[in-house]
Amino acid sequence: MNLSADGRPMSSFVYSFACHEDEKELCMLELRTLLGVRPQDGWAESPLDLDPSRSPFIRHRLEVRLQAASLDELAEEAESLDLNGDTFKLLYVEAEGKASYDERRAIERLIGRHVRGKADMKQPRHLLGAAYAGGRWVLGPCRRSEALWLAHNSKPRHYSTALSTRVARAAVNIAVPDPAGIRAVDPCCGIGTVLVEALSMGIDIVGRDLNPLAVRGARENLAHFGYPDVVKICDIRDLDGAYDALLLDMPYNLCSVLSTEEQLEMLRSARRLSPRAVVISAEPVDAALERAGFAVKDRCVVRKGNFERQIIVCERREDEAE
Repeated sequence: MNLSADGRPMSSFVYSFACHEDEKELCMLELRTLLGVRPQDGWAESPLDLDPSRSPFIRHRLEVRLQAASLDELAEEAESLDLNGDTFKLLYVEAEGKASYDERRAIERLIGRHVRGKADMKQPRHLLGAAYAGGRWVLGPCRRSEALWLAHNSKPRHYSTALSTRVARAAVNIAVPDPAGIRAVDPCCGIGTVLVEALSMGIDIVGRDLNPLAVRGARENLAHFGYPDVVKICDIRDLDGAYDALLLDMPYNLCSVLSTEEQLEMLRSARRLSPRAVVISAEPVDAALERAGFAVKDRCVVRKGNFERQIIVCERREDEAE
């Protein structure tokens, strides 16, 4: 059992995750931002209790209630779990190391035999997880992730260069890892892909766009999923207000070619609006970010075939004059 400085039990959570190779950098950036730790290969352990459905990459969250040096010792420890006679299901969560199908089932049977409760594979009252992580075996309540973002692929308005729902959701989590008290803005919201993901996670966000057709599409998409109309027609350079977080997907198609000065104006406006920004760009923008008064804190590249996007986490440099 992990103990805090005053000797009380301290919670710990093991998260399993999976991603496509093209999105591995994005996955790692999102998870270290959300969980406050550097993920391992396919798993991470954090003191933070996060809803696993927040991330498009997390598969399970296991609360570490028991731990032991060996599997047999963990099975014996499982007898101390008090389920009040309720039904349960024991799930092997793959973290450190790999296990075959037969090995996973054998682990589940071994530990399950020691749990004081009634096994139910279909509708258990409790889902328990067991995993080998951090050089020891762990056991505790487990929660599966629900891929809620997948439903957002079926929206009435689409745009060829819009972010995928998975990338948009990860970008929102990077910009707003803890939504409590945070006010966010997407000043170039397009058809609202980022807005839908943010609102679905209870984040206070508004969207703005210079293009009336994009705003119309965003409103239609928001209404389709039952979300409020939080969009208005507005140029980022004319946008007023103060926000805690900002997501800026820089225009990059043939119809939205930005000059160097236009790009700089957008980034300076972003810096004026928020001390923290996640900038998404298909072109190099480091020099412009520097000139605009941003410091780059973290970054990744997302690939789709030969197309690459940079996702850059920036913070306002306070040594710059407003």
